[in-house]
Amino acid sequence: MNQAVTDTGPNDATLRAKEDTLLAPRFYTTDFDAMNRIDVGLVRQEWDDLLAELRRDENREHFERTPAFYDEARDLPDALKKEFLDFLISSVTAEFSGCVLYSDIKKRVANPDIYELMSFMARDEARHAGFINQSLKGFGIGVDLSFLKRAKHYTYFRPKFIFYATYLSEKIGYARYITIFRQLERHPERRFHPIFRWFERWCNDEFRHGEAFALLMRANPALLRGANRLWIRFFLLAVFATMYVRDHTRPELHLAMGFDPTAYDFKVFEITNAISKQVFPFTLDLDNPRFRAGLDRLFEISQANNAAKARGGIVGRLTRATLAVRAFIAFSQLYLLPVCRHDVPDRVRMAPAW
Repeated sequence: MNQAVTDTGPNDATLRAKEDTLLAPRFYTTDFDAMNRIDVGLVRQEWDDLLAELRRDENREHFERTPAFYDEARDLPDALKKEFLDFLISSVTAEFSGCVLYSDIKKRVANPDIYELMSFMARDEARHAGFINQSLKGFGIGVDLSFLKRAKHYTYFRPKFIFYATYLSEKIGYARYITIFRQLERHPERRFHPIFRWFERWCNDEFRHGEAFALLMRANPALLRGANRLWIRFFLLAVFATMYVRDHTRPELHLAMGFDPTAYDFKVFEITNAISKQVFPFTLDLDNPRFRAGLDRLFEISQANNAAKARGGIVGRLTRATLAVRAFIAFSQLYLLPVCRHDVPDRVRMAPAW
């Protein structure tokens, strides 16, 4: 029997992956006809080079568990285990979300450039999701991905929103994984699970996927001008704020790896900012003390909201409504902070040099 399914229905890990909250990874759908009309002529040479790289499939044999994987697996303290499993469930949901979206686009388009790109990215994300799920099954709680695909709520995003959000999620995913890998490379005694050994080459997949979306946006420069800059600013802030709040709910996980959550997040933000200069005309000002203070306010509001939700009843609902207003104000204040403007380079593509 599938470990993710019992006679009474999906297990707890699958139900947690199915949840739709502000911090949970979402599933998306889009305008497939608009995707079919995309023209990459303005970046043709770089596009062809990227597809050739994806076609080579350099990580084809990477996602195989070796005997050393099983030898390194060990029992974890309860608090660390709880947060690590939460990290894995969130990660498998995010990876599988990409697989589903890319597969759906592939099925609906005839455009050869988009079809081939989505084929490769769906392939990679399926491997990532399957590899994480095998690690979850090592704890006896794998996620039922087929159930998740049927049961998860899908959010409709116009293609440009898919480009902004997915570009950032792929690039920040690279920054997260490479920062963890480098830390555990320096401190192997803190590598409490073998999955971290796979992160370096794994995150290069994330980097390449982000490169594809950077090229798609640079091939359609209207997406980076005018009112669309307001949307870019929104997605930059939303991705950073979500990561900050979520990571600060996992103190034991970061402590086990030797990280302070705030220092870790700002390191990831710095890397993501540096990368995003390839396509976005500005970055968020990480050195502004009001930026960090605003993120701290959002975390405090999130914690208070969780407490109000647990309390329930009329008082709990009223408290949550008040907190929603406070969160909107805090996010708006962050949104209105000055940004750091710069020119984008002539050549789009970058190398994963961190």
